[in-house]
Amino acid sequence: MLKFKKTNYITVPRKEQDIPEGMWIKCDACGELLYKEDVVHNHYSCYKCGKYFRLSTKRRLRMVADKQSFEEWDTGLQTANPLEYPGYPEKLDGLKEKLHVDEAVTTGVCTIKGEKTVIAVCDARFLMGSMGYVVGEKITRAVEKATEMKLPVIIFCCSGVARMQEGMVSLMQMAKTSAALKKHSDAGLLYISVLTDPTTGGVTASFAMLGDIILAEPGALVGFAGPRVIEQTIGQKLPEGFQRAEFLVEHGLIDGIIRREDMKDTLARLLHMHTQKASVDTIEAVEMSDIMHEQKKKKGKMTAWDRVMAARASERLTALDYIHEIFSDFEEFHGDRHVDDDGATVGGIAYLDGCPVTVIGQQKGRTTKENITRNFGMPSPEGYRKALRLMKQAEKFHRPIINFIDTPGAFPGLEAEEHGQGEAIARNLYEMVALKVPVLSIVIGEGGSGGALALAVGNKVWMMENATYTILSPEGFASILWKDGKRAPEAADLMKVTAKELMEMGIVDDVIDEPMPACEENLVELSKDMKNRIRGFLAENLGKEPEVLAEERYERFRKF
Repeated sequence: MLKFKKTNYITVPRKEQDIPEGMWIKCDACGELLYKEDVVHNHYSCYKCGKYFRLSTKRRLRMVADKQSFEEWDTGLQTANPLEYPGYPEKLDGLKEKLHVDEAVTTGVCTIKGEKTVIAVCDARFLMGSMGYVVGEKITRAVEKATEMKLPVIIFCCSGVARMQEGMVSLMQMAKTSAALKKHSDAGLLYISVLTDPTTGGVTASFAMLGDIILAEPGALVGFAGPRVIEQTIGQKLPEGFQRAEFLVEHGLIDGIIRREDMKDTLARLLHMHTQKASVDTIEAVEMSDIMHEQKKKKGKMTAWDRVMAARASERLTALDYIHEIFSDFEEFHGDRHVDDDGATVGGIAYLDGCPVTVIGQQKGRTTKENITRNFGMPSPEGYRKALRLMKQAEKFHRPIINFIDTPGAFPGLEAEEHGQGEAIARNLYEMVALKVPVLSIVIGEGGSGGALALAVGNKVWMMENATYTILSPEGFASILWKDGKRAPEAADLMKVTAKELMEMGIVDDVIDEPMPACEENLVELSKDMKNRIRGFLAENLGKEPEVLAEERYERFRKF
């Protein structure tokens, strides 16, 4: 799972007296002397502090590509010396001979656990991986060939600076590589960018940050202007950890951290998820479960206020509870790619019966610490933008979208207003109505106002029996209309907030039974019922033309 988490290193170093002289290497992070063979076995990382050593092209390819599957492309390309920089051609020739690589990038095609992909590997040893004409040309040609062959692209990015010796010719490679990736993306093909240490300058401002999925190795330095440039140019003191991979996850700029020991498996799984097309043929034909009806119904009639309290209960099941129980191989992606990774919104890719789907949820916590991290389930603008990013990605790859709604409302704080909360919600409504894939939205707890609607523009909208969907909270309704928040229970009755009432009004299309309020005790039973219902939704909608799906969604909301 592509989550930001502390890296664990399990390799145990040998006793120093057992290590032959001359077999040591020094870690440039902690300064410790390390036995080289143990570093190799530890995926070329320091087994004392965890620092990743930079990899050669051949080592990187051995680490990810299936044995003898790599076929190199476009060797022998020659660059001019546009600035007539003294000694530049000789420098290039010397590096080629010394490093046994053609340039600062090697491109070609390979398989990763049987999944065919075009691959490019940047090498920091070759003029710090700087991008000149040949680097830009090789990447562009590789992407163009991938587009022709209808193959995904994986680029292991690494660069210190633009190729200064080539001046403006180097700068033009940023636009050239980006243009090729745009055509590749327009063809509906997958691009995965893996950021390694360091990834800076023109590479960061072009192909490195254009991936459908952007991952980074732990501790990798990633930024447009490197720390030294920032400090020397404007004298700004930078905080510890600034521009490291973990910093980028926290600030919503990349999808996650990928450890080397997980690299091959993760890349293969992501490639497979994007080669599998969402199809009704994979959906299991299962009769609607009657397990829920075998449970003992809660005695006594619940009032609207009872439902409000049940929807808010701390023990109520969350989006992630359902996601992990209903779907398999969930890969969580992070961030809005601009400012932040909102903990109140989670999302990623998963399978349902072998059918790839995009799943998104508004997530609450149970403990005080979790609720602070999740902002009590109140999404920020960055959360809505993350959700929209994932939904647009689902549209590109023809995946159905399943949204789980559970929020008291969008976060109303100062930062949210500064970052455009209203615009973010409006943009979701605007874009969701035209999505050309099936969209199912399920209100599992609180459906608070526009903060909930921003994920509820679906072809179908369902509600759990004890969920609520409201214009605002009953307390707010009572305060505004009656100047008395204590009349909230009375307001709840008047507002028609319950699933049954909203289904009668046509606001929701189906109600999912809760013989007892949703909690850990009945997670399995509720999830079985919900899974079967989702299967039915997919079976009904996966075969429809994209334009029909969008038009049906438009008409659903046009009638109100």
